[in-house]
Formats: sequence, structure tokens, C-alpha cells
Amino acid sequence: MGGKDIDRVKEHEDTLKAVETVLGYRFRDRSLLFLALCHKSYTNERGWPLIESNERLEFLGDSVVELAVTHMLYEDFPEDSEGELTKIRATLVQRRGLARTAKRLGLGDFVLLGKGEEATGGRQKQSILADTFEAVVGALYIDGGFNDARGMVISCLEGMLHEIIKWGAGDYKSELQELSAKRLGAAPRYMVREEGPDHYKTFHASVEVGDSSFGPVTGPSKKEAEQGAARVALLKLGWIEGTDGGY
Repeated sequence: MGGKDIDRVKEHEDTLKAVETVLGYRFRDRSLLFLALCHKSYTNERGWPLIESNERLEFLGDSVVELAVTHMLYEDFPEDSEGELTKIRATLVQRRGLARTAKRLGLGDFVLLGKGEEATGGRQKQSILADTFEAVVGALYIDGGFNDARGMVISCLEGMLHEIIKWGAGDYKSELQELSAKRLGAAPRYMVREEGPDHYKTFHASVEVGDSSFGPVTGPSKKEAEQGAARVALLKLGWIEGTDGGY
């Protein structure tokens, strides 16, 4: 690590420590993590070369994420065909899913942005969130190797994988939101009831679309229950194809 890198790391030490805490991983070379958080708007504003933004790490991390997911699916689903595995993988590694994961980790709070990008809500932009996640994975891969990077990817995406296994490879809430707005000019309205102790809650979700109500659908998390309710609504409204509407 050169003197320039040491100075930059020291300047952002609190941020880097916070990200390490979120990841549960301590970098040997923190300049890699710093680089992973540098959006091009930040480096451009400072007159740094483009290679000092996180774009190269994002390029690397994209492949690491795909390989980690592929390896996990190959090992964990020995009975599934190549086509089925490809469909699940595509859902897991799509930009929207990675952005959701980055948002859950809070990476949007830590990414370094230029003033213009900051002013236009860059911390919430799907593209920036997804790219930052991939850049952090790329940095971890260089710093700790594939096993550490794979562990991070799997731990971050396993919740989404559980949803896909239960409801199929689709983001039904987003699809219902888009189709409801397009066809009815209104957003779906979700109602969720929870029951049980804090360590073992069950969630029951229903959704209203226009004048119709669908559900309730039960799930181990609010998110899964709402996905299930959205799926039922889409099927019963005839907006997606399926064998049955369920429930």
C-alpha cells in the first residue's frame, strides 16, 4: 500500500470499519475496500484517473458473484436441470436483486459519491447499489480468495434463494406493482398480520388490487408472505400463467 493509499484509507477509516463490521470480514489491504466504495463521480470530482474508481473491481466482482452462485446451485440442487439452474441463477444475480441485497447491507450509506450524484439520490439508485455490491465482492476476492468471497455472496443471497425455491424464479411484488399501475392506474395495497413469539413469527399477507382482494398467504417472513400474495393475485387476475391460483 503506497503513501497515497494510506492517506485515503486513514481519511475514511470509520467508514471502512463500519463496512467491515457489516460484512463480518476484516481486510488485510483496506485500500481495496476503499476502492470498492469509490463511485466514478467521486473520483472524477477529485481529478483521479478512472481506474481509481470501483469500475474494475465491479467488473471482477460480477464474475465472482456468478461463479459463487453457480457453484452453490450445482452442489445444492443435484436433481435440477441446467435450464432450471440457469433460471434461478439469472434471478439471483440480476441487478435488481443485487441492489436489494446492497440496500439491506446498508452499502448505500457508505459508497463515496460526487456532490452531483449525491444531490440526485445516488445512494438509492439501483445501478449504483448493485455495482457497489459487486465491487465489494471483487475486493474481498482479491484480499481473501474465492472461499471468503463465496461465503459472503451465499450469506447475502440465501434469503432471496429461499424465496425463489418457495415461489419460483420471479419478483412477483415488482411485477404486480408494474402491471397494476399500467392496467388500473393504482398501486397494490398489502395488509400483513403477524403472530407467534419474536423468535418464531409467522406472517399472513393479503393484497388489494383495484376492488379485489387476494390472500391471505402465510410465510416465515413479511417479504415472503407478500411475495406469495402478489403471486396469487397475478395468477387469479390472469396476468401471469400458472397451473393454479392457489389459496
